[in-house]
Amino acid sequence: MFRFLLQPFNLEKPKEEQDPMKKFLIVGLGNIGEKYEETRHNIGFKVLDYFAEKEQVSFETNKLGDIAYYKLKGRTFIFLKPSTFMNLSGKAVTYWLTKEKVPIENLLIITDDLNLPFGSIRLKTKGSDGGHNGLKDIQLKLNTTKYSRFRFGISDAFSKGRQVDYVLGEWNEEEQTQLPERLEKSTDLIKSFVLSGTSTTMNLYNGK
Repeated sequence: MFRFLLQPFNLEKPKEEQDPMKKFLIVGLGNIGEKYEETRHNIGFKVLDYFAEKEQVSFETNKLGDIAYYKLKGRTFIFLKPSTFMNLSGKAVTYWLTKEKVPIENLLIITDDLNLPFGSIRLKTKGSDGGHNGLKDIQLKLNTTKYSRFRFGISDAFSKGRQVDYVLGEWNEEEQTQLPERLEKSTDLIKSFVLSGTSTTMNLYNGK
């Protein structure tokens, strides 16, 4: 099991820095580079970019990824877009979990899912990697499947042997039209995860 050590109590630190239970690491999975920006596989990046733009927070390039901070109702959201490419996502996740001293129960991974209809959203607290290379590496590095993941459906509308082309392909015109509303719903799910917990969030948003 992945474990974290807490630093000694320090009166000079802000309250949310002293209490790790009020810090949440929200990780959007994707591949870096302009050619991947509008691809289905990069929905994790796209969700975080939408959230950050809406709340007027900025990402800064840091070790193993781009980082942004957002605070709401005493909680600190730490947004991470790994720069390691999808297959090595676990390296960035474990680094920032440790650096920010975030408990694993406060980790949320945002990823694409071929098994869900386009735009369908689903929160799960554990499960297999489902063949997703980013989740596979995260599971390997954390040595557990018990972490929360937010699956965003991209559907499986591809012909035999064309899965890679489809996943790394760009959104079609109909999907692009529907994305803004789906991204808005995704930000609501993330806020609910942080403020209300997993059970309430699953009841409110799964399949919506």
